[in-house]
Amino acid sequence: MATKNNDIGESLKKLEAIASWFEKENEIDVEEGLKKVREGAALIKDLKSRLAEVTNEFEEIKKELTKDTE
Repeated sequence: MATKNNDIGESLKKLEAIASWFEKENEIDVEEGLKKVREGAALIKDLKSRLAEVTNEFEEIKKELTKDTE
């Protein structure tokens, strides 16, 4: 999932693959569909966390830049 070791872009590609799977299936196997939904939900949860971390990192950099220019 989206940890510091995993790229945000890679997680987004995995989500896209899950969405594509649902679009391509004529008859969705309920068990497989549930597995895909769980996987997607976990990816989204981890992505939200990672995006919050990245936002905080940008804010810290911004503070440092502002402090240096004062």
